Amino acid sequence: MFEPAPRPSTALAVRCGRVLLSPWSRLALLFTMLATAGTLVVLYEPQRLLADGWPAARLSGAAAVVLFAVGYGACTAAFVPRPILNLAAGALFGTQAGLVAAVAGTVLGAGVAFTLGRVLGQDALRPLLRGRVLTTVDRQLSDHGFRSMLAVRLFPGIPFAAANYCAAVSRMGYTPFLLATAVGTIPNTAAYVVAGARAGSPTSPAFLLAMGFIVATGLIAAVVAWRKRRALKAG
Repeated sequence: MFEPAPRPSTALAVRCGRVLLSPWSRLALLFTMLATAGTLVVLYEPQRLLADGWPAARLSGAAAVVLFAVGYGACTAAFVPRPILNLAAGALFGTQAGLVAAVAGTVLGAGVAFTLGRVLGQDALRPLLRGRVLTTVDRQLSDHGFRSMLAVRLFPGIPFAAANYCAAVSRMGYTPFLLATAVGTIPNTAAYVVAGARAGSPTSPAFLLAMGFIVATGLIAAVVAWRKRRALKAG
């Protein structure tokens, strides 16, 4: 017995579904989402949070910290610079609660970006990983995920969002990615949170130490990036 041929409408729906779920369609959706997020960041200027104050002024305590962490995560996934958010966390909640909110938001935002990159971009972009530099980076992230991501987070020479999406395209697992993000971002995040909490007394030892740490890690990141670049060229 012959099976009946599918109806034209059913066949068209199947073809449309395949096109919409294809790797390149998902990649196009990812780029659209990222472009929209970047545009919203430019239009709404989230740095005004520092000047205008915390919008949820009626909330306090743990509820305010949780809400800020959720907003922090959404903002980092939309390319809002983390230093701005870290300073805001310190200014709004002080050192201890601000650090908790900032680290939680960092991990949340990294997880959101990693998931978007993994689901919408990995299948389309992995076949394009050619050339010595790209294959070396992919091998390092795939084979030594926690160690590589920990180094990236400790010395923030690579933009936060770029590191998230590069890791998503590699074969790194969720657990090493999120754990390395949580551990590796604590020192730099703490420095910015302390600076935000002590911004009213810029001559205090805590503020000066925090700013010194920020400058030092920036210089170290620049030196490491320069040496890596020379090593890749020499190889």
